[in-house]
Amino acid sequence: MCELLALSASHPVRLTFSLQTLAERGGMTGRMHDGWGVAFYQGQDVALFREPAPAADSALVRFLETQGPATDLAISHIRHATRGAVTLANTQPFVRKLGGSSHVFAHNGNLADIERIAGLARVAFQPLGQTDSELAFCALLARLAPLWADAKPPALAQRLAVLAEYAAELRTLGPANFLYADGDALFAHGHRRLQPASGLAEAPGLWYLQRTCPAEGSDDAVSPAVSVGSAARSVVLLASVPLSDEAWIPLQEGESLVLRAGGIVRPTEA
Repeated sequence: MCELLALSASHPVRLTFSLQTLAERGGMTGRMHDGWGVAFYQGQDVALFREPAPAADSALVRFLETQGPATDLAISHIRHATRGAVTLANTQPFVRKLGGSSHVFAHNGNLADIERIAGLARVAFQPLGQTDSELAFCALLARLAPLWADAKPPALAQRLAVLAEYAAELRTLGPANFLYADGDALFAHGHRRLQPASGLAEAPGLWYLQRTCPAEGSDDAVSPAVSVGSAARSVVLLASVPLSDEAWIPLQEGESLVLRAGGIVRPTEA
């Protein structure tokens, strides 16, 4: 069972995060399994940190927990391997360049027979590893590529239409919780995940929390797992499970959410 975490903020902030707390909240035990990664957007580019090793043993994790770069958009993933060896190539999040921007993807679930809908993805975007998640990302980019022919963000409504159709296909293959960012917006899709209480794959697969930060000069501890500096007046967090006792909101089965600059973009605004 992998764990997802993402942030969208109105201004660049320093995200302080504890992968240990995220793993424990999600029901992970042991040494946080098979690898971890986090992508921090810096404009249209991404600072990517990944290791195919337990986060509990990582000096890099300890450094990033307090000294990670300031960002207004970040995606993190803790891996529990179900397909593909424990290697760097199979460690999420994945990053590819398209249309002059870095695109980031992280997925939680097991997509059986993903090759069936991958189509020409292997021609346009070659996967480096063997995971179903990376192949799903390549297939998504192959569908989005025509929209990015002008090397600038296409209309949000166009991107949303492609994402919605693609997410519906993924749901037929298995749990399809994913986070995807293109440098302009963050897209989250919630489906089902293995629930510790029932032992069944059920909704919700993702939760979100929107917060307004306090006055400048102080830090806002969002949860035991995440805190952000107060430069951003609005912050939205997404996670596989609630990370605090606050009023986290579950995504309904098959629901998508679009975030930009620390706010939720409504369908009528796309």
